[in-house]
Amino acid sequence: MSKSIRKILSVWVEDKPGVLWHVTELFGEENCNIESLAVGMTEKVGVARITIVVVGDQESVEKVMVRLNRITNLVKIKQINEHETLLMELCLMRVDAPDEKKTDLINLVNVFRGNIIDVASESMTIAVTGSPDKILAMSELLRTFGVLEIVRTGTIAMERGKRLM
Repeated sequence: MSKSIRKILSVWVEDKPGVLWHVTELFGEENCNIESLAVGMTEKVGVARITIVVVGDQESVEKVMVRLNRITNLVKIKQINEHETLLMELCLMRVDAPDEKKTDLINLVNVFRGNIIDVASESMTIAVTGSPDKILAMSELLRTFGVLEIVRTGTIAMERGKRLM
């Protein structure tokens, strides 16, 4: 059995009905798992950018890349280097928050530069943005308080700007 790899792809496509389905269908056909998927408009009218974090064996991921390049509605595709890229995600977490836990939760949220966006009698909803690693670290720490619900957007990625040397 081949070793699984993880790749981040940016796929620019014409913003038309059915294109997202066509793109994602290829991953299942090649037995690749989509770990994260984020879609949004770009600076160009009529073009959407899909950020896909994919897990699969090397051969399957390469086959998906070849097949993606054949899609009629494709504008361009780029494999993202995690170390030269800004990665960001948004996560909302509703956490059990009785009165005796609220101060500790507020302190933890502040350490992660998150925001408390809703307070109820027995819960708080927290928003945090950052790298997938930051989101994971915060969610792991919040589990000790009792996580009631988590919603994550999926990773978005953009290459860093050129630096002067």
